Amino acid sequence: MKSWFAPLVNAFKVPDIRKKILFTLFILLMYRIGVAIPIPFVNADILNVYMYGTGGSIFQYLNILSGGAFAQATLFALGIGPYITSSIVMQLLTVAIPALERMSKEGEDGRKKITQITRYVTVALALITSYGYYMLMRTQGMLIDNGVFAAIVIIACYCAGSALVMWLGEKINESGIGNGISIILFANIVSGGAEAVQTIIAFFSEGTVSGIIIPIVAIIIALAMVYFVVFVTESERRLPVVYAKRVVGRKMYGGQSTNLPLKLNMSGVMPVIFANSILAIPATLQLIFPAKTGSFWYHTVRFLSSGSWFYPLILFILIVAFGYFYVLISFNPVEVANNLKNNGGAIPGFRPGKPTSDYITKVLNKITLIGSLFLSVVAIFPVIANIISNNAVSGIAFGGTSLLIVVGVALETAREVEAQMSMRGYRGFLE
Repeated sequence: MKSWFAPLVNAFKVPDIRKKILFTLFILLMYRIGVAIPIPFVNADILNVYMYGTGGSIFQYLNILSGGAFAQATLFALGIGPYITSSIVMQLLTVAIPALERMSKEGEDGRKKITQITRYVTVALALITSYGYYMLMRTQGMLIDNGVFAAIVIIACYCAGSALVMWLGEKINESGIGNGISIILFANIVSGGAEAVQTIIAFFSEGTVSGIIIPIVAIIIALAMVYFVVFVTESERRLPVVYAKRVVGRKMYGGQSTNLPLKLNMSGVMPVIFANSILAIPATLQLIFPAKTGSFWYHTVRFLSSGSWFYPLILFILIVAFGYFYVLISFNPVEVANNLKNNGGAIPGFRPGKPTSDYITKVLNKITLIGSLFLSVVAIFPVIANIISNNAVSGIAFGGTSLLIVVGVALETAREVEAQMSMRGYRGFLE
């Protein structure tokens, strides 16, 4: 136990790291205070009751990502959703629009310009989302006042709250530890763990055999899934790279061997987020535009709901498709092969240029398939458990996504702390 806590103790021994960790915790405290600040003219009790009946919809998904603020209609109800969406949109546009692609390659100045554009897009998306959120509450009778002034106040508060969340995340990037938005997202998901603890305690309090066995089995499965996610997330395929020897003056350069690491789960959790968001659209529209029993729209919603046995199959197909799509736009084998060629490097057995890029593409397709299957298993297992248990635990349909985010952020933050500690000669977390 002492050796397990040693890295944490060593981290607090370093003044710079201790200051960053405490600053990050302070920002998270400020964020959680914002989650509890109510918005005027909104009856949060009616909204909270309404959200309990939205299983499998995008509202439940947003509520998980906002740490419960969405169901309480508090200041940070929109959470980091607009900023994440804006970042994804800008990443896609950077690949599709040559001007943005050139800007991204201009170094620090180009990245600052793209960051500024991302902020503007975030505010615009927050404004649109705030209006949609307001209209939902208005149509469902959740507002105390339906006047114009109340509408302006509510929309302005949620838009400002989203911008403030973005600012808090950037402050963590500047003076804290880890990626700010990821840390906030991590805190939001972990804050929902209290509900899971209460559910486990309720099972134990029953005093029956099933009440004891079920939570124990659930805990064992959860720990096994965490180990599985960590193992696959840290796995990578290393392609050997050899650099040619060259003589400059009286000195010889090159000749060393290295490798090109390709992460097994290169796309991260993005394919799961994309797939869940798309499949949540029908259930969300059903809440806004209720379907008549027996109609085509009614059967379509039931077919694509998280409680349907067809849902896991469709989710699997979408995750695999988005896995390949995300790797396609984020990793360019031709560019990697050209960089190796320009630096005098080559993969043994393959000529520089097109043969090398073809080989990298072939390997990339294989590991992308394995990574997509891994994401599918983690994402679909909770969905099947949700179907079997008839949605006995709220939010279990999105449990796989939450687990991937939590583990990914934890590993990323641990690596950053480890890198800073290793520069000072301390043993890190991941050894």
